[in-house]
Amino acid sequence: MELDPDAFFAALAHPLRLRALLLLQGEGELCVCELTHALDVSQPMISRHLAQLRQAGVVSDRRQGQWVYYRLHAALPDWARQVLAATLAGVDRQAPYANDSAALTNMPNRPGAACCA
Repeated sequence: MELDPDAFFAALAHPLRLRALLLLQGEGELCVCELTHALDVSQPMISRHLAQLRQAGVVSDRRQGQWVYYRLHAALPDWARQVLAATLAGVDRQAPYANDSAALTNMPNRPGAACCA
């Protein structure tokens, strides 16, 4: 995969996109409902930002029934993965990142068989 560094760092430049990416880095794959809960934003807002990340080639998605799950793009270059891993390691105990992770951990009815009802 040929990832444009400008597009990658532009994707990281928005606080909400960065927070979502760091959750995905830590969790692997998340449903849109998990992201809305953890980040305390509306579904249309997070979906707009996830679409930008998808267009930049940073994330990919899959549909399962009516739910959409996101993860880091499988072909994301090692240098980009290293940037995300180092960023998460450096900020995972700071607000708002620690709060996002805690909100996700404490989410009631987290997706399993029936997502986000």
